[in-house]
Amino acid sequence: MPIISALLRCPTTPNTLQSPFGNPQPPSSYSSSSHNMAPSGYGNQQQQPGGYNAPQPQGTQLVKGADAGVKLEALKKWTMSTYKYTKQMVSEKMGRRTRTVDTELEKHIQGLKEMQLRYTNLLKLSKQFQSQFQNILVTQKLMGEAFNELAVKSPDLQEEFSQNAELQKVVSKNGDALISALTFFNENLWTLSTKTIEDTIQTIRDYENCRIEYDAYRTDLEAHEAVGQSMKTEQARKEFNEHKEKFESLRNNLQIKMKFLEENKVKVMRKQLLILHNALAAYFSGNKDELEKTMKEFHIRVMNKGEEASFLETH
Repeated sequence: MPIISALLRCPTTPNTLQSPFGNPQPPSSYSSSSHNMAPSGYGNQQQQPGGYNAPQPQGTQLVKGADAGVKLEALKKWTMSTYKYTKQMVSEKMGRRTRTVDTELEKHIQGLKEMQLRYTNLLKLSKQFQSQFQNILVTQKLMGEAFNELAVKSPDLQEEFSQNAELQKVVSKNGDALISALTFFNENLWTLSTKTIEDTIQTIRDYENCRIEYDAYRTDLEAHEAVGQSMKTEQARKEFNEHKEKFESLRNNLQIKMKFLEENKVKVMRKQLLILHNALAAYFSGNKDELEKTMKEFHIRVMNKGEEASFLETH
């Protein structure tokens, strides 16, 4: 017995120390020469035989444990919510579950989606027209240069060649103004269809996802009420009310956003269509003054030759 007691009192010098988390720590980290440098997350150091400063766990470990518990609980809730969402969506497609339908709102949503497709198609056609018209302008300018050269080389037809060269010059200049008007129209149409409308479309996607979650929890509540399990029913009702509040809030926000979108769309497109109409009519009728008036009225600037890209200045 004295020998055993002596062995128990004898200090040991292991190569490593066991961390409170079960990971071995290098002994050099806790040498007596660096006793003031405590590892992060530990409080006071206690001198141990062999020259080590053994870390003493403090409240930090409790906080870490609490954080892990919160994360685990959040993961469980997310997993369950995802499962309910997927089950509801699949069941709806298979006709096994009902879905909440707001007939009036659904009609407006469908109309907005169709309108976005039409505006996208209009933008595509308008860009094609601009590109093809730009090619015509390039050809006209080349023809004007050819007429000028022939006017110099052909004294007997100098007047006729010069007249055609001047005509091509005027037409090309008016064409540059029309190109600027088309660019102005396309840029604003692109912003409307891919930014403004798309922002509302994204809200619609969020609303539709929220609606599926709402119906999933509604179905669960109805199932528990049918069975008559009071504790599970109360929990299901609490979760249902949370998703119901979220669903109704998002639906109200969507209705407001769609209303403002419609007002903004009318305001923007009325101006754009007026510009395009006046510019096209003035160009193809040969009314140079009217074309210039349209450009000035809407502050559309025609870029000079040699500039990198066209841009349009609006109000």
